[in-house]
Amino acid sequence: MRHQRSARRLGALFAAALLIGACSGSDGNGGGESAVDDAGIVTVYTGRHYGIEPVFDDFTAATGIEVRFTTGNDPELRERLVAEGANTPADVVMTGDAANIELAAAAGLLAPLASDVLTSTIPEELRSASGEWFALSQRARVIIASTERVDDPPTTYAGVGDPEWNGRICLRPSTHPYTQSLVASMVIAEGEERATEIVQSWVDNDPLYINSDTDIYQAVADGECDIAIANTYYLGRLLSEDPSFPVEIVWPEQDGRGAHVNVSTVAVTANAPHPENALALIEWLATDGQAQFANANFEYPADPSVAPDPIVAAWGDFVADLGAVRELGANQPTAIEVLSTTGYE
Repeated sequence: MRHQRSARRLGALFAAALLIGACSGSDGNGGGESAVDDAGIVTVYTGRHYGIEPVFDDFTAATGIEVRFTTGNDPELRERLVAEGANTPADVVMTGDAANIELAAAAGLLAPLASDVLTSTIPEELRSASGEWFALSQRARVIIASTERVDDPPTTYAGVGDPEWNGRICLRPSTHPYTQSLVASMVIAEGEERATEIVQSWVDNDPLYINSDTDIYQAVADGECDIAIANTYYLGRLLSEDPSFPVEIVWPEQDGRGAHVNVSTVAVTANAPHPENALALIEWLATDGQAQFANANFEYPADPSVAPDPIVAAWGDFVADLGAVRELGANQPTAIEVLSTTGYE
């Protein structure tokens, strides 16, 4: 199957590249550079930092296309694309969550593209309806609990607000996209009023706010809090170093909508100087590079036929809230309002 996909990718590259070029607003001189002079490069703005350089090196080894990349947080990179306009050097933008890529699409910063390789590899729920972005990996934002002090952890996001957990919770601050996207998913599933009630119950439980999921896991292990909400991939990293790390994942909402997932996404920029190379990189990341991209950060591959890292696989199957992924960007402003109204720090 992988060899067939590689053949399809090469065969589809030229037709899809023509479509991107037509949509990019570039006449071959986008970004103020000559595509003839530097045809062998692709420039990436990425908000997804972890393990990315070895993946790009392998793409270069496979294709001969050099990857140049700039890292930053998603909003900063989006504002940079706005400021650069038609003079941007960026061919590809990667984000750490779907809300930020949707905001980039709404700002007209992305080029729609048609790729049989991508649509046959990435499930419909993990790509935009208009074909402007595709997910490459997933990580669930779950409840975590001490294996030493907690016997009956909550199994819903609302359960984190039970008075039993007063003074025993760690949470990420309101300014972080992970928090905003989680609350946006709750607005989608529960409605704004109920989402506000749930977040207010978290705030009433006097949480300890920590602006690092790694530090949140460590705080649970060290007894600063007993439960928390955090992304799964951080536990993968910790378990790779210490298989006895005393924190477990509790899959939330398994009798309903499923656990909230963040997705690492990728898109071609509207003014890409090298749209053909951008497409080549994205299709490679979705196929030949899919396992490496996901496993480098202990994430779940977007392609369900690709097995995750053994540490991740050991956590077992779970129900994911895939239905919310495309709607997170539109609901982010409401989520921010909910966080402000409740006094969530």
